[in-house]
Amino acid sequence: MTTPEEKLSLMKRNLQEIIGEDRLLTILKERDVKIYWGTATTGKPHVAYFVPMSKIADFLKAGCEVTILFADLHAFLDNMKAPWELLALRTEYYANVIKAMLRSIGVPLEKLKFVKGTDYQLSREYTLDVYRLSSVVTEHDAHKAGAEVVKQVDHPLLAGLLYPGLQALDEEYLKVDAQFGGVDQRKIFTFAEKCLPSLGYQKRIHLMNPMVPGLTGGKMSSSEEASKIDLLDSAAQVKKKLKLAFCEPGNVKDNGLLSFVKHVLFPLNIQHEFVVERKEENGGTLVFKNYEDLESSFAEEKLHPGDLKSAWRSR
Repeated sequence: MTTPEEKLSLMKRNLQEIIGEDRLLTILKERDVKIYWGTATTGKPHVAYFVPMSKIADFLKAGCEVTILFADLHAFLDNMKAPWELLALRTEYYANVIKAMLRSIGVPLEKLKFVKGTDYQLSREYTLDVYRLSSVVTEHDAHKAGAEVVKQVDHPLLAGLLYPGLQALDEEYLKVDAQFGGVDQRKIFTFAEKCLPSLGYQKRIHLMNPMVPGLTGGKMSSSEEASKIDLLDSAAQVKKKLKLAFCEPGNVKDNGLLSFVKHVLFPLNIQHEFVVERKEENGGTLVFKNYEDLESSFAEEKLHPGDLKSAWRSR
């Protein structure tokens, strides 16, 4: 990576949207970009976490300074998905699992900074900024910002309304240029762009991954067992889930298996190929050198769902 344009190209790979791309290139022409990715320590991390992990690998290759935030306080605020008494242990579990995931794909941990939300979110300065923010944000805007991320219930708790504001403040307190997350975070990102300047802080750049469909066709979610493959699932459990996975012939839109190949397996594959082993009577082995050819083959029904599942499982 030598030119700012080359670094930008790698940072943009497989992203769905960037808010502030012009500012991103300006920074790259002067210095390396400081970026953070946060995860609320709620349920169990699953294989879809490899999607942001692969992008973090891209950011590091582009020379970025990357911070990973274990958002323990956010996990409590989101309808108490993580009870206060379990918060420390849940956060420790997340830290161990995510570090193991990063090591498994060759990401050097020494180039990353790991932070817990409660390391700074309980400070006097941060708390005062939460109060300052609450004086300029309406209940309507706070609720709208968290609609795609915070669990929605008939009688929402005040804690859930605080969630988007804290995530906005994290950008200032982590001293970053940009925040990275899924496109489901978009409303919080635009909320942050609006709110931070009202406190005298700069608005940040936002980079968004597409949401990878789960095994059932919808979002891969920790709360929906059939939609995801847990990192601790046995080989028998993985085989069973793949057998039941939604993989309609020719359908590339809601196909979680294809999306995972695109956003994880190809970017991290040193050989840059995806091999589908088949018997000669079934057409013989297929070798795809890029994702586009794989998708086209599946869309044209030259690649059978059963063969895709078999190849996916062997990875």
